[in-house]
Amino acid sequence: MDDDLPPDLPRLRTLETRAAHYLTRIRARIAAVEEQQTPASTAAPARPAAGPGRAHTPDWGLAEAGIGVPVTEIHRGDCWARGRSLVAVSAERARAELADGAQPCAVCRPDRVLNPQ
Repeated sequence: MDDDLPPDLPRLRTLETRAAHYLTRIRARIAAVEEQQTPASTAAPARPAAGPGRAHTPDWGLAEAGIGVPVTEIHRGDCWARGRSLVAVSAERARAELADGAQPCAVCRPDRVLNPQ
């Protein structure tokens, strides 16, 4: 066993949760940087806002693991169970997150659309 890790299960679980949260943040930052580096000609045209002062509703979103959210979840952008901290992601990124172990939302079931059988 590695000597730099605590020997007891509660502290190991805490480290696991923090590492999962940090990995989600890193992936979100990577996606943001990739989106900034994409040439404007290949980027999809932005949809108009839903109304004055309203933000665009993403097609897919990532709810990061944290307090009250035990694991990273993928949601449809219009899901009522998504919470307040939804990070907008592309369909490809949502598929990749599901493949990496993120849980699909039990309400909107994005896995049925993103991974048709």
